[in-house]
Amino acid sequence: MVPVPHVHAVQIYYEDTDHSGVVYHANYLKYFERAREHFLGVPELVQLWEQEGVGFVVYKAEMTFREGAVFGDALEIRTRVERESDYRLVFHQDVHRRADGKRLVEGQVQLVCVNRNKSLVPLPLSVLAHLTGEPGTPGFEDA
Repeated sequence: MVPVPHVHAVQIYYEDTDHSGVVYHANYLKYFERAREHFLGVPELVQLWEQEGVGFVVYKAEMTFREGAVFGDALEIRTRVERESDYRLVFHQDVHRRADGKRLVEGQVQLVCVNRNKSLVPLPLSVLAHLTGEPGTPGFEDA
């Protein structure tokens, strides 16, 4: 597992909340997605798809809600990742309120890679190099 979490900031806007004034539960999946994209690198993900025809899809997602974020909160999505197999990555993603550091939501999202035909393929070497922090490997260098 990558020991130091990647931190992605999220500002909560009125549009993120439901009628009770807390963040609508499905929005946390969007925040997790953005955090993973920034962790892996958007240009690198585009290159992976366009040049190798490989993209990530969600295999499984779980969330545990401890407390709801509200309009005006500044959050951090803290992401750690582990390689489950040659085909699957598990992203441990927790939501913390910046003001007090309190953990609000715990998430775990499992991803696999597929090709353009939607067939399962092994994790690309460039992604694995990024996760291990191997220097000089093309793509995924800015962990």
